[in-house]
Amino acid sequence: MSLPLEGLAAIVTGAGRGLGRAEALELARLGAAVVVNDYGQPGRDGSGEASAGPAEAVAQAIRSAGGTALAHTGDVADFQQARQLVELAIAEFGKLDVLVNNAGILRDRMVFSMAEGEWDAVVRVHLKGHFNTTRFAAAHWRERSKAAGGPVYGRIVNTSSEAFLAGSAGQPNYAAAKGGIVGLTTSTALALAKYGVTANAICPRARTRMTEDVFAGFEQPDEGGLDPLAPEHVAPLVGYLAAPAAARINGQLLVVHGGMVAVVERPRVQAKFDSKQDAFTYDELDAVLTPHYADRTPGETFAAAEVLGLRRGER
Repeated sequence: MSLPLEGLAAIVTGAGRGLGRAEALELARLGAAVVVNDYGQPGRDGSGEASAGPAEAVAQAIRSAGGTALAHTGDVADFQQARQLVELAIAEFGKLDVLVNNAGILRDRMVFSMAEGEWDAVVRVHLKGHFNTTRFAAAHWRERSKAAGGPVYGRIVNTSSEAFLAGSAGQPNYAAAKGGIVGLTTSTALALAKYGVTANAICPRARTRMTEDVFAGFEQPDEGGLDPLAPEHVAPLVGYLAAPAAARINGQLLVVHGGMVAVVERPRVQAKFDSKQDAFTYDELDAVLTPHYADRTPGETFAAAEVLGLRRGER
């Protein structure tokens, strides 16, 4: 019996630790050959010297289990290094079929205290990093489709966050980047559908180096039990979205954690008001909008947070 991803070639970025590591191992378990990308800096804020160690360790774990993997230690937020990553997969495996974008850093600060560099660094790694790899993977699939005269196989799984959905007071840079990733995903899904490529985004909740302080108050299970916040709860969804079975899923956002997957509906119009004349006046807007929000407090965010039962600060 063949494995779901047998014969496919994948890239997973930020795969040296945490979620990316679990995702790379899962794709390999399902049969894919994997390029394990990780810049290898020890600090979750992107600080410290880059190291080949984390990516090499995961690639070796895959090979030790009988799979096929190689390491790439480039910075995906660098346009040319992202190009080299995609070219490496194509050169080694003959093609690229699956791209999982996961690499990221944190530089948390309240919006009134955030430095320009803290904003730029987080947006660069998360949002630009997702774009860079997507840009070169998309070009590869487009060229293959033109050569084949029809659709080819391509899957993109991007990593957004509940910080985008629910708001996160101390993470304006991170929340904005993760919201941008959703926009990038839906645009990519529309652009590449005719080539046979799907693009989806996930909002994972997991206990990793990135979220160790957020989930510090959540007890871990006794020895032998699976932590409901373990990255291993997220990885199967990524494997599924990368597989042929998910061919009809495109441009979607899914929240995943602890044995739960929620499909997030696109924003809908909650209420609609029409002016009684050619254009609204201030007084008319005051008359219709102020009562509509009368029961709301200034701290409330939009309905997605309420529907998912999220609490502020959860990623």
